Amino acid sequence: MNHSLLKSLAIAGALAFGSVPLHVFAVDDSDTHSAGEVLDDTLITTKVKAGLVGDPITKAHQISVDTYKGTVKLSGYVDTAEAKHRAVQIARATKGALVVEDDLTVRP
Repeated sequence: MNHSLLKSLAIAGALAFGSVPLHVFAVDDSDTHSAGEVLDDTLITTKVKAGLVGDPITKAHQISVDTYKGTVKLSGYVDTAEAKHRAVQIARATKGALVVEDDLTVRP
């Protein structure tokens, strides 16, 4: 009987102790990126890139476009301040773009 009691206590202790990490290491999913958001961001990125390619002032091959949760980040190099300004305009005019971060550099 003593052996059964010890075994029960050991199992109960293991279960009680084993549940602690589940609470302590709970994942904060407030910053997750759902499949729908990934598709939306991909569509926004594609539209911005298409706008840059179709514009005679910007050179899309020098501009990188990344989108996360509607925030579009432009980075890379452009030849003129006008091209930089135009790239930002194109991104801002794109449906779904909530914020545009301009990390473009004008390279002479």
